[in-house]
Amino acid sequence: MSDESKLSDEITMLRHTVAALAYRADKAMRGAPAEFVGFCAAPGSRTPGEILAHMGDLFDWAVRLADGNHEWRDSPAIEWEAGMVRFFAALEAFDRRLASGEPLACPAEKLFQAPVADALTHVGQIAMLRRLAGCPVRAENYFHAEIQAGRVGAEQAAPVMEFD
Repeated sequence: MSDESKLSDEITMLRHTVAALAYRADKAMRGAPAEFVGFCAAPGSRTPGEILAHMGDLFDWAVRLADGNHEWRDSPAIEWEAGMVRFFAALEAFDRRLASGEPLACPAEKLFQAPVADALTHVGQIAMLRRLAGCPVRAENYFHAEIQAGRVGAEQAAPVMEFD
């Protein structure tokens, strides 16, 4: 396998992973009450709004990493709906960068192990916090979900197999 083919396969898998993240994030975030943004599960823990702001920061950083810039920037929590818009815009910018065909300034696996894997963890945290806050998200068999590379905005396919 040529280096170019290997990189293409890595980008394809990374883009599918980002699409799966978008699907799961949309499911975990959609329909949360506005006051959920400030829910605090325990003293010293992050609120959902702080986690969501961090997730947006992760993908702003991911775009910079792909371009060779390792600069990190923290953003404050904002209103829930605005935070979702910001997160999905950052995710879309990252996916566009991956799809651009421009060479990555860092290995694809580093982009996976840092911003992408971190964000997957945070989506799980938001789902758990939804349950603790009394506004749970229905469980789903994600194997059956209609996920496709490039679909990384808040407009996701409807769930195929949810359960309680």
